Amino acid sequence: MFTGIIIATGRVLSIEARGGDVELAIDAAALDAARMTLGDSVSVQGCCLTVTRRVGTAFHADVSRETLSKTTLGNLHPGSKVNLEPSLRAGDALGGHLVSGHVDAVGRLTCATQDARSWRLEFELPAALMRFVAAKGSICIDGVSLTVNQVGGRRFDVNIIPHTREVTTLGDLVVDAGVNVEIDTIARYLERLLSKPEE
Repeated sequence: MFTGIIIATGRVLSIEARGGDVELAIDAAALDAARMTLGDSVSVQGCCLTVTRRVGTAFHADVSRETLSKTTLGNLHPGSKVNLEPSLRAGDALGGHLVSGHVDAVGRLTCATQDARSWRLEFELPAALMRFVAAKGSICIDGVSLTVNQVGGRRFDVNIIPHTREVTTLGDLVVDAGVNVEIDTIARYLERLLSKPEE
């Protein structure tokens, strides 16, 4: 589990094909090395990946074809900046909301406008997921915990403050860019509990 509070950004060092999957190497010099030991989980752009080896300040992680097809990780290239968060540990502050690192869909940035000192970002999602998105509810975009402002049709918007623009990859987004979206875990389970039982 994660919180959606980005600890640092890293850079992709390499992407190597490995038997149909790929292995990512990410320079994570700003992360505590103790949180990147073999087998640890690290959120990379909102995707939960497992550390398979360490080389200096970098860690390596395998990415399956399923993950490549359902997230934006397949669009990364050497030099790409990525949001990083080590997994939540007992006693850690829960500053955002509970995030699993299991991406529900790739959304699309449709509009970005300045709103005083912050920026208002509007995203589009597949219609089937919109029932899980609620005004003033939580949503995770590229690993960042955000509060939904408004919802309409297949779109919703959020505001990001100057700090978030500076310390995450959200400040680099351009219109039409794809983003990894994870809906609120509580909303997902509520929908399941309230749905009509299968016969």
